[in-house]
Amino acid sequence: MAMPGVSAKQFLTLGSVPILIHSVRAFAEKQGVATVTLAVRANEQQHVAKQLAQYGLADRVRVVTGGETRQETVAAALRSLDAKADDIILVHDAVRPLIDAPTIERTIEAIAKHGAAIVAVPAVDTIKQVERTADGAIVTATVPRERVVLAQTPQGARFADMMRAFEEAETDSFAGTDEASLLERAGITVAVVLGSPANLKITQPGDLELAEFYLERRG
Repeated sequence: MAMPGVSAKQFLTLGSVPILIHSVRAFAEKQGVATVTLAVRANEQQHVAKQLAQYGLADRVRVVTGGETRQETVAAALRSLDAKADDIILVHDAVRPLIDAPTIERTIEAIAKHGAAIVAVPAVDTIKQVERTADGAIVTATVPRERVVLAQTPQGARFADMMRAFEEAETDSFAGTDEASLLERAGITVAVVLGSPANLKITQPGDLELAEFYLERRG
């Protein structure tokens, strides 16, 4: 399992525990997950190592140096793995601290069955396709909600397929927004596993408050 580090938000606390630790624990304590690799910036590695040791995770987590972008960071984590072609690889955002064990298990099962999978939730708002103009945006179409999902993580595939997708993207200088976009581009079928609103990404102050709410409900 590769987990790219993203900015200082991963070091904020949620329920008195760093967000990063919540995210790492979910996989490190999951039976069947053989290796957890955490890719972070070089200047954050010492701090990360101290946190992992403090929470008893140092022996379960490998720390490697990431890149400047998400794609480069995940690629660095993939290259560091001693994995077999058919091993299942999961990539998870370090700032999605409330991923749960059943969702991880369903994702692994979906990859085993289909070859690749992502966690996602159905769209509840009306989705509009727009054209950007100098004066703003103009609606060009309404996209049926039943044809849209909102992607979360983990996202994963067999190791050989994931590596091929990343290598092809690098060769063509293609930058994707997530791992699934690279897998799709490589012609690999990606299944969808139902996620949860609680598996939110901490990007704004309000997200942290919402995560605190979900954490309290979880008990």
